[in-house]
Amino acid sequence: MLLIKNLPEHISGFYLFGVILLFAMCWTVQSRAEAAGESARPVPLIPREVLFGNPDRASPRISPDGSRLAFLAPVEGVLNVWVGRPDDVAGARPVTQDKLRGIRAYAWTYTGNLLLYIQDKNGDENWHIYAVNVDSMETRDLTPLEGVRAEIEEVSYKFPGEILVGLNQRNAEFHDIYKINLVTAERTLVQENPGFAGFVTDDDYNIRFAMRVTEDGGQEYLKPAEGGQWQSWLIVGQEDSMTTHPAGFDKTGQQIYFVDSRGRDTAALTVMDLTTGNEKLIAEDPRSDISDVMAHPTEKTIQAVAFDYLRTEWRALDPAVGSDLDVLRGVAEGDVEIVSRTRDDQVWIAAYLVDNGPVRYYSYNRADKTPRFLFTNRKSLEGLPLVRMHAVVIKSRDGLDLVSYLSLPIDARMNESKQFEKPLPMVLLVHGGPWVRSAWGYDPEHQWFANRGYAVLDVNYRGSTGFGKKFVNAGNKEWGGKMHDDLVDGVNWAIAEGIADPKRVAIYGGSYGGYAALVGMTFTPDVFACGVSIVGPSSLVTLLNSLPPYWEPAVQMFVNRVGDHRTEEGRQFLLSRSPLTKVDQIRRPLLIGQGANDPRVKKDESDQIVKAMQEKDIPVTYVVFPDEGHGFARPENRLAFSAVAEAFLAAQLGGRYQPIGEDFKGSTITAPVGAEHVPELSSSLPPPPKPEGEPPAGGTPAPPSEESAAPAEDYSDRYYVNPLHEPGFREFGPPQPPRRPPGPAPMQQPSPHLLPTPFEGPMPFEGPKPRVGPMPFEGPVQREGPKPPEGFHQPPPYVPPMKKPEPGPPPLYAPWEKPIEA
Repeated sequence: MLLIKNLPEHISGFYLFGVILLFAMCWTVQSRAEAAGESARPVPLIPREVLFGNPDRASPRISPDGSRLAFLAPVEGVLNVWVGRPDDVAGARPVTQDKLRGIRAYAWTYTGNLLLYIQDKNGDENWHIYAVNVDSMETRDLTPLEGVRAEIEEVSYKFPGEILVGLNQRNAEFHDIYKINLVTAERTLVQENPGFAGFVTDDDYNIRFAMRVTEDGGQEYLKPAEGGQWQSWLIVGQEDSMTTHPAGFDKTGQQIYFVDSRGRDTAALTVMDLTTGNEKLIAEDPRSDISDVMAHPTEKTIQAVAFDYLRTEWRALDPAVGSDLDVLRGVAEGDVEIVSRTRDDQVWIAAYLVDNGPVRYYSYNRADKTPRFLFTNRKSLEGLPLVRMHAVVIKSRDGLDLVSYLSLPIDARMNESKQFEKPLPMVLLVHGGPWVRSAWGYDPEHQWFANRGYAVLDVNYRGSTGFGKKFVNAGNKEWGGKMHDDLVDGVNWAIAEGIADPKRVAIYGGSYGGYAALVGMTFTPDVFACGVSIVGPSSLVTLLNSLPPYWEPAVQMFVNRVGDHRTEEGRQFLLSRSPLTKVDQIRRPLLIGQGANDPRVKKDESDQIVKAMQEKDIPVTYVVFPDEGHGFARPENRLAFSAVAEAFLAAQLGGRYQPIGEDFKGSTITAPVGAEHVPELSSSLPPPPKPEGEPPAGGTPAPPSEESAAPAEDYSDRYYVNPLHEPGFREFGPPQPPRRPPGPAPMQQPSPHLLPTPFEGPMPFEGPKPRVGPMPFEGPVQREGPKPPEGFHQPPPYVPPMKKPEPGPPPLYAPWEKPIEA
């Protein structure tokens, strides 16, 4: 300091500036080094058990009188129904005793002490309906009929001790309507089905209309006439058949609500006076179909409607409901959905769905506008490095807008020009259906893949519902055609944006998504580095020839939208769109997963393509679960398949992976073909069970061992299906409009003429249901969907991307770090 002080003024100032600059440079270098060291830490692996295991608590339902709260939670690792006081969640107790597959769909009745749930046998979808007395904890099978599929038709507050049920006991193709006593299980025939695809009923348990599919693929609604005859009432053309259907009645029963695309493109909510025939528009949106409706539980007045283009938007039609929704919007982040209500509509159960965390459930008292936190569905997700889901709109090659969802690894880095410095390996995730859609929100598969280092792209290809009838009909007879072009256009967009490495793109999906994966590996073998197909059809001819009998009334819909398997010309067309006919074009690794009891996409679909590949010496890995159906319901099986898929993708794309470890414990997994192609698979497989007699034709694996399967007599109370208001993949099946009046339904079941059930893959219900359509909101709860972010992603602090695999065969084992402690 003395030296500086004695220097000439201009020199000492210059020297001081230099010292300051030097210190600043050193500080900057040190800070950058510390930042680089911090960011260089690898993102911890999220354990598969956290993503795909059972939730802590889920699906809360308030009883109609508001005195009790039910929810799903594990009992010794198996989901069961718990019941307690609404103000004492911790004091709840289990009232069901399922020990294998877990309960997924349940509902309160209007008796005050009875719950309903449904179950099938090992995924065969022959549902039984059970009633549980929550006081005595006694369970009664209301439909104890082997090989019969029961469907809940109506649950009405006017008949608290009875429900309407459809049973295909008399004829496997058609469901007759019965009234069943909830206490005695006594059945009374209400309506024999002479050949209809379904019925429309009301709260008075009257059969108001019947529906059948017309020769051109449209729908005809008929009303009862004198002498047991039926009179044509309304015909919906083929172009509107996927986006138009009755949605329930008002309180008088003289007005009927419609989801209606007639005279417009997107499906609106309308109401028709049945006396005069006059129709009135309630709400519409030019971008998307109506996706959800709130109606008073007993008054049947429409309170609010929702539309879902990029994200869910609610529009309040009742000012009182609008003020309630305003209050709820300020309680927590995320999209709000009312998942349960009391009969007097004074207490609501609200769910908050976000894209990077668990679902949060609240109880809301409308009288004093007081929300009270209940629980999250997965506490283990809190604090994890979860990523955001970005909505993007991609143009197809012929000009369609493809609403898509993109998730990126949390350590993905952009340069100053907002371009990715290195393209990433990518998983193209294909939703099932195809007549459903993907939606914004928490998705365990998006989080799983992004955490392992992959970009994830989920494209709503043409034929997906929710975006108007033109978009749906653009998919007619385009399976393996323009529907697949849309998927490839999504990949090309990601490559052009610098997101995806063109040499490291996988295609992954279940049901129709599994078919798309097989198409990707056969029709466009140079686009994808590998494929994962879960319960995917390999031949459209054998698929349509083996539809479940209860889908037969809707077969014309498949003919019009997929192809005609009944004519030689139609069969040739379907074969031209079938992966089985192009097996010799497979050049990249393929993993196939199948449930042995799948009634929709039968095991033969996977068997035949695996056999064809073996005959041509093309490697394939085939995983089969002998106690599963159309997807994987048991958590142990979901976890086992995700472990196999993760190791498979890591070997082919160079991503990270968690060793299989103990993830086969309790699973019935078998790998009859190609286990050697997946790291650790051969050494991790449990010993094969002892066969019990000759296996059925088609090579179905032996039944599970005694340790992993319950006695046959215990299977009668087990089922799997995702309930209404719970998201999950929706897969192959005929489109199915809701048949209940608007408002929360007590339970949604699979049905040949209702919404297709969700894909029971590694995505168990996680909160509010995936939406089917949306609208613009000028109501008090309007909120905009997420705008595609500039550059599509503003990343967190930089972490160097994974090393690109060296030239040559992909590594068998990818880097792995210790998972986060759950």
